[in-house]
This record gives sequence, C-alpha cells and structure tokens, in this order.
Amino acid sequence: MFKILNIVGARPNFMKIAPLISAMQNSKTIEPILIHTGQHYDEKMSHLFFEELEIPKPQVNLGVGSLSQAKQVAKIMELFEDVCLDYKPDAILVVGDVNSTMACSLVASKLSIKIIHLEAGLRSFDRRMPEEINRLVTDSIADLLLTPSEDGNQNLIKEGIPESKIKFVGNIMIDTLFHFLPKAKKTNILDNLNLKEKEYIALTLHRPSNVDDETNLKNIFDTLIKIQKDIKIVFPIHPRTLKNLTNFGFENDIKNAQNLILTEPLGYLEFQKLMSNSKFVITDSGGIQEETTALKIPCITVRENTERPITIWEGSNELVGLDMDKLYCFSQKAINNEWKKSSIPKFWDGKTAIRVVSEIENYFGIK
Repeated sequence: MFKILNIVGARPNFMKIAPLISAMQNSKTIEPILIHTGQHYDEKMSHLFFEELEIPKPQVNLGVGSLSQAKQVAKIMELFEDVCLDYKPDAILVVGDVNSTMACSLVASKLSIKIIHLEAGLRSFDRRMPEEINRLVTDSIADLLLTPSEDGNQNLIKEGIPESKIKFVGNIMIDTLFHFLPKAKKTNILDNLNLKEKEYIALTLHRPSNVDDETNLKNIFDTLIKIQKDIKIVFPIHPRTLKNLTNFGFENDIKNAQNLILTEPLGYLEFQKLMSNSKFVITDSGGIQEETTALKIPCITVRENTERPITIWEGSNELVGLDMDKLYCFSQKAINNEWKKSSIPKFWDGKTAIRVVSEIENYFGIK
C-alpha cells in the first residue's frame, strides 16, 4: 500500500480534507493517515468541524496551538519530523496555504519524502500576505501539484514548474459544499436568529490588514453601519476581530446598529445554511469567494487582491479593497438585484476528490 500522510492544521483545511480521506479510503492502493497539527485557534471549534464533516479521528495531533508565524512554523517542523520518521510515508499531502502546509512540506523535502500539494498554483501576487509565501514555497518543492482552476496551471508554468507535475483536478471545497448542503439545510440557525431567506447579508472579517488596523476597521464598520440601515447583517465574529473591536472602543457603535447581528463563530453546517440563504455575502475569506461562486450568490470581497481571480472572471465575486464607497455601491446593487451574471468554473462539480485519487495513482504508478 502507498502510505500518505494527509495534513490538516486550520479551519480551511478541514473542509478540503473531508472528501479526500473518504475517496482515499475507497482506493485499493492508498493507505491514508490523518495528521492534525493543531494550528487551529479554537480547539472546541476544531472538534466540531471534525464531527460535522465526518472526518475520522486523526492518528496524530501535534497540538501546536496559536503562536507567532515563525514560532508556529518551527514548532510544526520539529514535531512533524518525528512523525515522518515514525510512519515512514511514501508521500505527504498538504492542502491550501496555511503555515502547516509549508512547514510539513519543508520537513518532507529534507527527508526526501514525496510532496503532493492540493490547491496548488493560486497566487495573489502580494508577498506581504503570509499565505502567499506559504503557497510559493510549497509549490516550489512539491512533486505533484493539483490545481483548482486553469489559471493555477498557468501560474506554475510561468514559475518554471514542469507541466508533467501539474494536474488540473478542480475545487475540493465544492465537493464538501455540495455533499453537506442537504444536511446544512436542516439546521435551525435562521429560526434561532429570526431571519428570513434572502433578507439578510452574511458577513465574515478576519484578515489582519482589515481587523488589526484601527483606521481600516473603523472605515469598514462605519460603512457596514450605513448598509445595515437597508438590510440585516449577520456577523459570526472571529475572536481576533471581536478583541480589536473592544480594544479600539467601537463597542457602542456596534450596539447602536440594530440590524447588525453578532454571533459566536459558527460550525460548518450552520454557516453553510446562513451563507446559502443570504441575499449576498461580504467577506475577506478565500474559501467563501469560492463557495459563493459555486452557489451563484453575490459576493463582495474586502481585499486589495485575491488568489482566486476566477471567482471574479467567471464567478459571482467582486473585489473592493478598502474603497468604502465601492463597498456601499456594490451592496446597493446586490440589494436591488442588479448583480452581474456568473457561471460555475470547470470541475467545480463535487467530483474533485475522485480525480485527485486517480491522479495520485497514475503519477506514482500505484494502480
């Protein structure tokens, strides 16, 4: 059997690994082993995601926890080296662009273990983002690069990656989205928050450039307070965002905004129900740009750039950066049903995990 260590570390990874582990378990030639680095900021939420997404219990949990960028990467590398020496895998598979992705890839490379990168080739072309560094480093040392969209292939080819290593498999996030939507629909989140379909906005904000800068956060919330006069905004708030709202003294402004509804972070199923029934979404998340495109829900992204430009070219996403006039203007368009037409990109069809397993079997000759 071809032994693969599958690495998860933070919330975005869980949604990507769930369908993959299931597909690997159905393979006659692959032995999947799940390794959790414990990078996730909230252990309680981490357990909830494993339970909701029907992910088997990890064979190893490194329990790294929340640390500075450099310390977290170093800690993961130190602990993961021992895991590799114990398990002696034929390959590791990493997903996305979190610190665990790069750290584990570096360890595998040093030990001459093959590296499979799922969601390879995405680029924001902004090296101020830690995720961009993680993507660049991981792709430069990976053996098999599995891309979610055709622009990923082109990015890798321009960087000198041999075409023989690059395989276009589609978007693994959409496998999870489509599989769990029926289950998500049964949750009571709308009733609990007294919401009606298409009569509210779903909001997420967590990126440091938006929530750690007092001026930027104030400008964003001033605009959100303006928008909520026309439609309810539901905001499952990230711990760092809540902390900064308090530290910057914005609490009273939020309390006086009657249509701005703050909740604790939601589990995967509740959030899918909230998002899929919203009028539109305002976010700075990468994954949500993809999910709204797959569901053809208008999405406004509060970032200067995106590593997922296909969600703009073909999908339902628009980028506004920190231009608050633009944010308000696009919100009005969505409220008034004046959004652009969109389509679902190729291979965003819920069958990516099957293609991934097939590509791994073919590439390593283990069929």
